[in-house]
Amino acid sequence: MIETTLDNGLTVLIRPTWSAPVVACAVGYRVGGRNEQPGRTGISHWVEHMTFSRTRGLKKGEIFRLTSRVGGSNNGYTTHDFTLYYETLPAQHLDLALRIEAERMAGALFDPDETERERGVILAERSGSENSPHFLLSEKLTEAAFEHHPYRWSVIGRREDLERLTRDELYDHYRAGYAPANAVLVVAGAVEPQAALEAVRRAFASVPAATPSVATPPPDPEPREGRRVELRRPGGVPYLTVCYRGPAFGHPDWYPLAVADAVLSGGKSLSGNSGGYMGRTARLYQALVETRLSTGAGSSLRCSVDPSFFSTALTLRRGADPARVEEMLLACTEGLADAPPTPAELERARVQSEAQAAYSRDGVTGQALGLTFFQLLGHWSDLDAHVRRFRAVEADEVAAAVRTYLRPERRTVGWFFPDEEATA
Repeated sequence: MIETTLDNGLTVLIRPTWSAPVVACAVGYRVGGRNEQPGRTGISHWVEHMTFSRTRGLKKGEIFRLTSRVGGSNNGYTTHDFTLYYETLPAQHLDLALRIEAERMAGALFDPDETERERGVILAERSGSENSPHFLLSEKLTEAAFEHHPYRWSVIGRREDLERLTRDELYDHYRAGYAPANAVLVVAGAVEPQAALEAVRRAFASVPAATPSVATPPPDPEPREGRRVELRRPGGVPYLTVCYRGPAFGHPDWYPLAVADAVLSGGKSLSGNSGGYMGRTARLYQALVETRLSTGAGSSLRCSVDPSFFSTALTLRRGADPARVEEMLLACTEGLADAPPTPAELERARVQSEAQAAYSRDGVTGQALGLTFFQLLGHWSDLDAHVRRFRAVEADEVAAAVRTYLRPERRTVGWFFPDEEATA
């Protein structure tokens, strides 16, 4: 493993792995929804779209054509905390991935006509999301749960902002966030480390150093009272989600809450590229699905730069009493404070989470994404230390964390109810 910083401030990580003649290159930027302000929501996601378009050295569409031509693939995505891009290619084509990412970092042009076309694409994406009651409820719930922190709006942004943002605002946000010192580049795969490092140096030598100037949000006040929201729209069956303000990743209580999440609905990956519930023996499934109160139930803990959410959610079974279901969900979740995990539950949570961690790192793409994810939120070594830290958590630490964070005054309850008149 190589970890170094180039003269222009770019952090570089290179992890050789020879399982296949393939290489993955990932570049992450510490800019996302948390670095936006009212009136400019969704700007980071829109910038991500624009950086797949024309650059000084690449024609429109060439990023996809070049990677496809050599049998590779590429993609990117934006979160509240960062923006990430990656390519997976035959190992001999690493230089192509590095060329694409160097162009993306310093050479995106933001052509006015292409900016307007992309506005239509993103507004259509927003319209598609608005067809989902879950999306609409999530927006309403997060706006209620946070007073002013940018986590309160969705990454795609508010419609009124997407209709108003200008090409120059997008370009200014790009220049502010896409500085080498605000980024990490990861190469994982069948590469000789020093040769790969020299290839990185060549590709990024012409990218000038720059001081990142993205906005950093002030902390949101600690919640002092519980909140409730309700949404009525056309739909099938009621849906309930409950969010508690939790700690940021890196806080000592984060891993005890991660264990609580696994006990409630099964172990999950942390790095965002694998996961899923493994929860038939978990508490939420036993309390709410086996009893035929809901058709599915789950929980999640956000891995985030700033304090965010521990969430639970379920879909009601037809005919179930909403008040009883909510009471059961809260009792099951908050009840971990007085009924901590048994030794069998702890071991099951550990084994499931260890398996998910292994699945998320299966292949060079998973390794590159995982290293980038953890370097952006803390340090790349957190990826390798995850299983050890998870296994070190004891039952009394889980109970103490639940007692601290999963309390009524930190809780926001959100209900979706089908509007029978609109549905008819």
